Amino acid sequence: MAGESRGSIAFFATYRPPVPLDVFSCPVAPPPSSPRDELHLTDGVSYNHSCRPIPAAALRALLQRPKLASEATTADVDAGRITGLVFVSERDSGLETLHVALRFDGGKQVKVFGLADIFGAGGDFSGVRMEDSGCFGGGYRERGRAVDHTLVYVSTREPVAARRSPWTVVYGTNLRTGETARLTPRGTFDLSPAVSPSGKRVAVASWQGKPGLWDGEIEDLRTDIYVMNVHKPPLGRTGPVVKNAGWPTWGSDDVIFFHRRVGTTWGVFRFSMSTGEEARVTPEEFDAVTPAAISETKVAVATIRRKSQFSDVRVEEQYRHIEIFDVASPEQPVKITQKTRPKTDHFNPFVLDGGSRIGYHRCKSEQLHQNNGGGGSSVANNFHKLQSPHKDVGLFRVSGVCPTISKDGSKLAFVDNEFKAVWLADSHGLRVVYEKKGPNSVFSTAWNQNTALDTLYVCVGPSFSADKPLQIYAIHDVSALGGRQQRRLTAGASNNAFPSSSPDGGRLVFRSTRDGGGGGRRHKNLYVMEDAAVGEFGTGKVTRLTSGAWTDTHCSWSPREGSDWIVFSSTRDKPAAAPADDNGLDPGYFAVFLVRASDPTVVVRVVRSADSVAGHVNHPVFSPDGRSIAVTADLAAVSADPISLPLFLHSVRPYGDIFTVDIDPDDISKNRDVRAFHRVTHSRYENSTPAWTTFATDDPNAQWSTLVTTKEAAAYRPACPYAHPDGGDSWHMTGHLLLPKRCC
Repeated sequence: MAGESRGSIAFFATYRPPVPLDVFSCPVAPPPSSPRDELHLTDGVSYNHSCRPIPAAALRALLQRPKLASEATTADVDAGRITGLVFVSERDSGLETLHVALRFDGGKQVKVFGLADIFGAGGDFSGVRMEDSGCFGGGYRERGRAVDHTLVYVSTREPVAARRSPWTVVYGTNLRTGETARLTPRGTFDLSPAVSPSGKRVAVASWQGKPGLWDGEIEDLRTDIYVMNVHKPPLGRTGPVVKNAGWPTWGSDDVIFFHRRVGTTWGVFRFSMSTGEEARVTPEEFDAVTPAAISETKVAVATIRRKSQFSDVRVEEQYRHIEIFDVASPEQPVKITQKTRPKTDHFNPFVLDGGSRIGYHRCKSEQLHQNNGGGGSSVANNFHKLQSPHKDVGLFRVSGVCPTISKDGSKLAFVDNEFKAVWLADSHGLRVVYEKKGPNSVFSTAWNQNTALDTLYVCVGPSFSADKPLQIYAIHDVSALGGRQQRRLTAGASNNAFPSSSPDGGRLVFRSTRDGGGGGRRHKNLYVMEDAAVGEFGTGKVTRLTSGAWTDTHCSWSPREGSDWIVFSSTRDKPAAAPADDNGLDPGYFAVFLVRASDPTVVVRVVRSADSVAGHVNHPVFSPDGRSIAVTADLAAVSADPISLPLFLHSVRPYGDIFTVDIDPDDISKNRDVRAFHRVTHSRYENSTPAWTTFATDDPNAQWSTLVTTKEAAAYRPACPYAHPDGGDSWHMTGHLLLPKRCC
């Protein structure tokens, strides 16, 4: 395919729930008593989340746009025959972008439009980007002149050259003219915009004034709240009005609610602009986040009343539920979702119908019941083709961990979400080729680059425990429908992982803890099996390639014939004074290096790390032509408030998104500290473990390409033992539950 002449990149989205998200609402008075009280608000297509209502006046203005003019009239709005929502959906090429839902006759009919449909597919609403936090301002009079209604939102569409700087910028699009203006000043970045009831002011959670902006934190961002005018924002931006605060929402033009972490718990606070008074609204005993103000005294929040651990089978109080708190009586909250689906997490509340209903999004856990005749726990997982920013490289998301594609592009393998089985997709279809009895037993697959050998490497053992044995196995004749042979290649009790063969298939590089380290640390270095067929048994020999008190990992051998270049990620640049870990996790400082297998003294740093925990450049892989390297990295910081995502613990540190860097494939010395990078994905989740195949996503010679679809369900339905038809833990198997620590 000419449009994908350099092949395709496959990746896995770690935190994206396996059960689709969708938008719902419940009444406030009386509060809901059963699932029947819950109202579905969208059309149910794709993943839908992060919703807010469209005010009637703004909806009237939207209906003047040519694309929507034939759908309804302002009289329909006045009569209540049509209402509107703005929300994030992944329906268009897998991008997380804003859409407008027109709801007719109380929601019996719903039509959904993308912003490109409404405002035109020009530069403002084209290309790879993420959009979020849609809300509406304007609609007031200033000095006798009417100020147009404006859609206010976050977008990552503007490239940022600085590494580890957020790309999140707040924009305003005029509903009448369709013109878009940047509301966030140049040089700073904002999250979570909220418009005041008058439509005049926007509050944002901002990094403005913070040295270095993002510091690598992925739960408590410690942003400050700034306020600016919807109209001519640079002239009216003030702040910080509140320090160490996030997720603002207006109770009136004077009162702002926000969330903040104090000690070990999150709470929702109330701030008065006129008096400067600040007070906590929710109790200190449990977490309360993502507020949505109903009035100056009432606010809807998401609560987690009891913290949970990775090994927990959660009870009701350990789920995220929607509640309403009143400043006058905080000890008597109104519980909204506990009776509808007690074992489901509910996210990001919003206010409907003047406060008579509260909306939110959740996983459509009822699909677990529908798909399995009432008793199962699996859901269809598609392999989605996504829009790519590279005109000559395709992009698709695999619903499985650690995808790997054979050098000729004909076979795709991956680990299921339980880390229990290895799946293979080829000309014979989709099937399991290796399986263990229990979860968390299989990790990291890789093909031998000599396709004639038909050999797949698998790491067997606990997937994310560096202090436990992890062994490399070879599965020979893996594509055969029968007669596959397994051979263990590593010996001893070391943690061995990330095998990658030489282009001719004769040698194998991998990382191992076999030479240990002092102080209880398990240093990791690279080693080469001189005979990939026998490993280190019998006449097999292992040669140490790197040596140091650091972590060298994620190694990948160049696919160019005769090449002895190996790319890997390493913490060897970590400062001596850096902490051993951060919140029990690895402390970052990962950079990408090239080393010669024939001369390990030739080492070149290709992509620098950061001098802080904001330093994850991991899982590097070569492009099939050897001209580029794809990595999963935090080079664009975070794109959404992490506390609003499907997490309940400070767990695995997100790498971020997929990026590529171009290299000189002929002269290793010319690849020192490459500065330019290309952002491939824009997501609130962690997109990780890329694989780069020579085939285009729709090449008929790539048999696995039949799985890449946005319309038809694939055959892959992995079991989800922590999911229940009533909602329990349906998103855990994104890998979150089984990833207590990074295994690098």
